[in-house]
Amino acid sequence: MNLMTILLQQQEGGSSWSGMLMIIAMVVVFYFFMIRPQSKKQKEIKKAREAMQKGDKVVTAGGIFGTIQSINDATGTMMIEIAKGVDIKVSREQVYPVTESAPEKK
Repeated sequence: MNLMTILLQQQEGGSSWSGMLMIIAMVVVFYFFMIRPQSKKQKEIKKAREAMQKGDKVVTAGGIFGTIQSINDATGTMMIEIAKGVDIKVSREQVYPVTESAPEKK
């Protein structure tokens, strides 16, 4: 069967394959427009986290800006300085690299 035959059958009353074909097409569209871009973005974030080093500027998932002071790979945590003399310990999974400088108060 070619595509033209399937389309003609669909117009004449359809077949059980037309419904299956529609479901498969919807799954393919869903994959390319939703699942694939999201997994690509997750891979980029993971790669950026692995490349973080001491001294990099970061922002936590809670919106706190700071600078990495140390990274503990064994526990998956890092110490971040958020103000002079103020360090916090956060999970590496909750930290994102900053591409722009943090807003400064005047």
